[in-house]
Amino acid sequence: MKKKIAVIGSGFSGLSAAAYAAKEGHEVHLFEKNSSIGGRARKFTTDNGYTFDMGPSWYWMPDIIESFFNDFGKKATDFYTLVPLDPQFEMVFSDGTMNIPHNYEEMRELFEKTEPGAGKKLDAFMKDAQYKYEVGMQDFVNKPCHSWFEFVSPKIAKSAMKLDLLTNFQRFVRKYFTHPKLIVLMEFPVIFLGAAPKDIPALYSLMNYGGYKLGTWYPMGGFSKITEAMKNIAEEQGTRFYVNADVEKININQKTASSLTVNDEQIDFDVIIASSDYHHTETQLLPEEFRNYDENYWEKRVFAPSCLIYYLGFKEKIPNLKHHTLFFENDLDLHTNEIYKDKKWPTKPLFYVCCPSKTDLDVAPENCENVFLLMPVAPGIEDSDEIRERYFMEMILRLEKHTGATDLLLKIEYKKSYCVKDFKEDYNAYQGNAYGLANTLSQTAVLKPSLRNKKVKNLFYTGQLTVPGPGVPPSIISGKIAATEAIKN
Repeated sequence: MKKKIAVIGSGFSGLSAAAYAAKEGHEVHLFEKNSSIGGRARKFTTDNGYTFDMGPSWYWMPDIIESFFNDFGKKATDFYTLVPLDPQFEMVFSDGTMNIPHNYEEMRELFEKTEPGAGKKLDAFMKDAQYKYEVGMQDFVNKPCHSWFEFVSPKIAKSAMKLDLLTNFQRFVRKYFTHPKLIVLMEFPVIFLGAAPKDIPALYSLMNYGGYKLGTWYPMGGFSKITEAMKNIAEEQGTRFYVNADVEKININQKTASSLTVNDEQIDFDVIIASSDYHHTETQLLPEEFRNYDENYWEKRVFAPSCLIYYLGFKEKIPNLKHHTLFFENDLDLHTNEIYKDKKWPTKPLFYVCCPSKTDLDVAPENCENVFLLMPVAPGIEDSDEIRERYFMEMILRLEKHTGATDLLLKIEYKKSYCVKDFKEDYNAYQGNAYGLANTLSQTAVLKPSLRNKKVKNLFYTGQLTVPGPGVPPSIISGKIAATEAIKN
């Protein structure tokens, strides 16, 4: 039976849910509160010729993204050109730098040179991580997680011990490597999963495989090329898109979501899929008696970081800067503790620089540079222009020191900051988080916020605050799961 389905929000999970639901012949309408599609992966273009990706910039797990396109008889290359980055990224330490090559054999040689014997240990680490990747990304993440019984199968039971769910990631990395630089290199990807390495299950070594072994890529034209491609596919299936469409209320009639109020207009639907922030959806769009969780529940959750971002246009090229650069001159544990434990602005911050104009000349005017600075910070902390500027100056000085560039402040012709307040305003993000709910053991699978509203039979949730978790590939998978469950319902 054909259903009229509403999707709230156009991030990766919303675009995915809309495409899969429409593919099955349903009438799908997607509502986006902002003026452009893409959620955190939106882009903006300045009057003086710079095009900035607002959010994601690491193209990892290309096979998972490719599988979305394959489900619609397409390939990613039908929509954009994907190029490998070599080096994948550069890490800046207090006593030197480390470039991570695209070629695995060269990476192995780098490990061996840094720590005798680490080449073979990297092989063993990646073999283990590949197993976790194949089981985790093909079996675990595709479950709707209504019950632990979904995980009762011979294959998963056989895999349980090898997945290291009860071993923490920090301890796991140290089984293989002792050199501080290699430890930091292997640990840094899990920062964005929402907890310190000591609080993340060793299962997530799968990220090292999905990134380092499968490579770091760049879609020419920027990350928004992915969301544009997903929108095209959803439209081909029949999805209708509405921007500047603020969903104000989910109307309930006899424990059924009967309609949405959008820009003061009531529109009837058979099914609602909320890709909007889960907390916002429940506390602002639903009557209290129909919420899955109360405020106390959300206060006890562990959230992934927010971040301070600067979008910068420089009127000349910056020497000695790679596409991706990680500034890790300071202590990783200190910074992560100040994000997750102390919940304060960092005293000795780490940060990341993306310079896509090193790869893609179309994102900046000729002989100019497009630069994106990002510093992970605790969600919910005080956010002011004065605080932002203080950290901006520190990041610029460290960028100058690393590259040898001088007077960078005088060469800026575009500058925009983005932080906790903006995540709240643009995405209704709980405490201004940027990356969703932490993938700690106590917030894994069935222990995440439910994909299904337990009191309203036709309301479903998708995105980084529910299963399978934060990140671009998991969000795409989340949309597929939500659409499947909504259609079954």
